[in-house]
Amino acid sequence: MIIFRYLSKQILQIVAVVTSVLLVVALTGRFIQYLGDAVAGEKAPDILILLMLYRIPEFLLVIIPLALFLAIILAYGRMYADNEMVILMSSGYSQKRLLVNSLGVASMIMVLVAAISLYLAPEGLRNGEQLKLSQNQLTEVDLIVAGQFQAFGDGARVTYTERVGAGGQGERELQNVFVALTPSGQTSGEPPRIIIADSARPEIDAETGARFMRLDSVLQYDGTPGAADFSIGQFDAQAILLPAPEEFEEVLEESTLSTLALIGSPDIAHQAELQWRISVLLLIPVITLIAVPMSRVKPRQGRYSKLFPAALIYVAYFISLEFCRDRIAEGELDPTVGLWWVHLVFIAIGVTLFRTGPEGLKLRLGAGT
Repeated sequence: MIIFRYLSKQILQIVAVVTSVLLVVALTGRFIQYLGDAVAGEKAPDILILLMLYRIPEFLLVIIPLALFLAIILAYGRMYADNEMVILMSSGYSQKRLLVNSLGVASMIMVLVAAISLYLAPEGLRNGEQLKLSQNQLTEVDLIVAGQFQAFGDGARVTYTERVGAGGQGERELQNVFVALTPSGQTSGEPPRIIIADSARPEIDAETGARFMRLDSVLQYDGTPGAADFSIGQFDAQAILLPAPEEFEEVLEESTLSTLALIGSPDIAHQAELQWRISVLLLIPVITLIAVPMSRVKPRQGRYSKLFPAALIYVAYFISLEFCRDRIAEGELDPTVGLWWVHLVFIAIGVTLFRTGPEGLKLRLGAGT
């Protein structure tokens, strides 16, 4: 029990560090992408953090198994390099017992991954998709970013605001607003129009449900650039009719469905998704079986010598699962065969490594070629 606690501590500490680092990297990349969408007026800035939170479980499904794989190799590699493992083996601690204890640590990780794969990840993806769909109901008043010229309606309107604040009823209010209406945004034959207003806010007609941008203290210029024929008007208030919200049907992908909804479904796409969620769980003990013998290093090899081949094996394993999942969903692979054969292949690799070590596997692969 003392040795098990020691090994667990060594592995779990590295798992926590690797998971944290990789999660920060993944979230940073995705946040930059969402921030670009917000600047372009495709997403409201105030939902970005919520979207990131909904994507965390999906990222963890990829990161946690990789972190466990690397943690076992790093922890045991250090123990081999520092001769700790030699002392354990000489005291009667066998490789089989090391594997059993490693699987015990992996089972704790497996419980966490099961909760993420079977519940948290689908729920997060579903909430994220619903949040994205709700963006179709927003107007440019909701999407405008202060200090940015933003095009709406396929370039029919270009809007700029100096500041964004809260109106009298708590709605979003734009201050020092510039709006340019191009000929495509005007009635046929009308010249381009430029509107400058002190403020603007969204407004919805109670009877028709039509959406407007109400502008206050308006100065309006109508005319073609380069021509002398310009008209200038000044108004206390003006309203610009905004496009009606897009009608959409809430069609969610199979990755957003609950696990209970997938069980027993005749749809092959649903069967592929269910096998994928189960495969993420099976990934944990299989990579543990591979990682334990791969962590063996000679004193002069160094504890990091197995990281690169280990990363290649994990990438090959994960991509193979994703490839087969897509083939099942497209009807190109029998669901009966499914993803199970991929696990069997890597179990065979793990058993071979455990019996012969990495050097023995190289010899067998060389003999086979």
